[in-house]
This record gives sequence, C-alpha cells and structure tokens, in this order.
Amino acid sequence: MLENKFPKGFLWGSATSAHQVEGNNHNDWSEWEKSRQRVSYLKSMGRNPDEFISGRTCDHYNRFRADFDIAKSLGHNAHRFSIEWSRIEPEEGKFNEKEIEHYRDVIKALRERGLEPFITLWHWTIPLWVRDKGGVESKEFPKFFARFSKKMAEDFPEVKYWMTLNEPTSVIANSYFRGLWPPQKKSIYSVIRVYNVLAKAHKMAYFAIHEINPEAQVGFGNLMIDLEPFSLNLLDIFASKFRDYWSNIYFLKLVGDLNDYYALQYYFHLKISFPQRVRNENQKISDMGWEIYPKGIYNLLKRLGKLKKPIFITENGIADNIDKNRAQFIEEHLKWISKAGEEGVDIRGYFYWSLMDNFEWESGFGPRFGLVEIDYKTLERKIRPSALAYKKIIESQKG
Repeated sequence: MLENKFPKGFLWGSATSAHQVEGNNHNDWSEWEKSRQRVSYLKSMGRNPDEFISGRTCDHYNRFRADFDIAKSLGHNAHRFSIEWSRIEPEEGKFNEKEIEHYRDVIKALRERGLEPFITLWHWTIPLWVRDKGGVESKEFPKFFARFSKKMAEDFPEVKYWMTLNEPTSVIANSYFRGLWPPQKKSIYSVIRVYNVLAKAHKMAYFAIHEINPEAQVGFGNLMIDLEPFSLNLLDIFASKFRDYWSNIYFLKLVGDLNDYYALQYYFHLKISFPQRVRNENQKISDMGWEIYPKGIYNLLKRLGKLKKPIFITENGIADNIDKNRAQFIEEHLKWISKAGEEGVDIRGYFYWSLMDNFEWESGFGPRFGLVEIDYKTLERKIRPSALAYKKIIESQKG
C-alpha cells in the first residue's frame, strides 16, 4: 500500500469515451467499422467482422447511472467522459436539444454521487457532415470544433474541467501516417496539415470556452511516450530524439501556452535504435503486447513538471483479460506518481483507463482494460478484484 500521501483535493477516478461505451453512435468510425474495405480486410485475416463493430458496446448511454453507482462504490470522486459530437450536432449548425439534455443528466448523475465531471469534447469520432467536409484535414475544422465547444460551455456552465482534444498525435500517427484508422491515408503532407489543424482547433476551443466561463480549466489529452536510445550509438540517440520531437514535443510547441493544466496519458516506453526500430526488453507485457514500465510515468511527469502548471494523469491503464497484473500495475504507477509529487511536480489527479471494458477501436472487443468486467452478451457488470485494490489505495489517502 502507498505510504506517501497525495495532496488534499486530489481527483481519483477512471475514464471512458462515448464511442467506446455508449452504444449506437452514428459517426465516421461507426460507418468505417461496417465499410466494405474494413469487412473484407477482417475476413482476409480470418476475423469475424461482427466482433469489430461497436454496436451497443456497453449500453452506457442508458445505464450510466448504474455505472456511476459502481464508480462511487469504488471510492472515486471524479470521472472523465466524452460528449459525442455527432449526437449533439448531427447536422451542421443544428443542435439536438434532446441529446444536450441527456448529457445534462449525465453531469447531474455524477454530481449527485460526488464525482467531479471531467469532460472531453473530441475523443476521435466526428459527425458525418464534418467527415464529408474533409474531417480533421479541413481548414474549417477548427471553426466547427470551436462552435461546438462554445455551445457545450454555454449549456454546461457549471463544468470546471474541459479537455478539448484527446490524444491528437494518436490520430495523426494511426490515421495519416500508418493508415490504420479512418480515413486510412498515408501522407506526410496530411500528417503536417493535421498537426496544424488540430493545434488551431485546440486554441480556438480554448478561447471559446473561456469566453463563456473564464474560470474553466482547459487542456488537451496528451499521449506521451517515454523514449530512450537503445544504445549510446549516435545514430540511436538521433533516432530517439527524432521520435521524441514528433511524439512529445511538436504538438505542445504548436499549442504554446494555451493550457490551464497538462493532461498526461501514459502507456508506452520504447527503446529506439536507428532508424526507428523498437527494441524493448518486454520482461512484462500487457495482453496487447505493450511493455509494462511504471517508471516511465515518473520520467514524463518530471519533464512536464518543468512547465510549472498543474498536471492530471487522464489515462493510464492495462489490457489484462484475467486481471492478473492490473492491481500491481496501478499501485506501481501510483508509487512513481507520488515520487514525482514529492519532488515538486504539481499533480492533481489520476484517472485509470478504463472504468469498464469497452470497444477498443480497431482491436474490437478483445482487449479488456476495465476495472469492471462487461459480459457483452448479457451486459452484466462485474467488479474486478483490481478495482477493489484501487479502492483501498484511494481510501488509504483519506484523513
């Protein structure tokens, strides 16, 4: 059990995203999941395409109150979730008041249970009309996104914590460099363009939210990778620094000082050899083959700490179907987080990813990240032992 105390008012919770848990969303991702290209690819790999279509997912859209009851029972005092843009603005400039009322009920349900809402405005999915206008490559995207952000700030003035974009570099890498995610392009031109479009979108949304609520705390979800050269060879050092620039530095540089806090999202530690070969030892890995390296979160917190702003860890989690390593994963990461805090880094909260098992994007329903297990046939919720271990840590910090 953790010996060191976290600061008073620390936010303890978990996170979700609308497309991964709500069910029955209609956006660019839901269309892509059922596209002929996607289905043909999965069949060629011997996969069942039905296992890679989000569908009803966890039906969190209808079961959010019961799910928040679980979060409260686990000692959480905050919850990060996303608002599905395609529900709110299914047609350009036409806002769905029924769906706005739904998210008002979500916020109210959190408040009633003593959970601080931490809202993400863009967790990768976009309305079809935005897709048809060029998506995140369009020079109009920042204007569209700022209008949506301003509308949400107007409708939910009581919300303090806003996250504009979730992991912009993940979308840039997987949609426009590797070509894995919709719209499945491979273009360096598009990569550079989307960096700049998304940075402008964050900045415009930042000002739009503050125009409505000057006291709001606004940031973006920043996936950072703990990188190191495989050897002291100058080529390995160069390769590591090159990847660090594009993964960890460039987007922050484009955004500048327009963050009220920094949101760190940590999953990856990579040893890089020239030109860009990953040579991890992988002594311990998750079900997705990702190396478990708790010290990496400390290294990144120390880097962000130099920027002298509050930091929230808004995602950190492990795919662990049998719940063998999750409890230790959480405790070891929190030990390194507390060490960074002891050394002067201003850390304000920790959100484990995820509250429940969910639809894991291109990987479908296979990976299990949840504190709560979901039976996708019956939608039964079952609290995992690791969730109770996390609860004990939270309770140890009280008083």
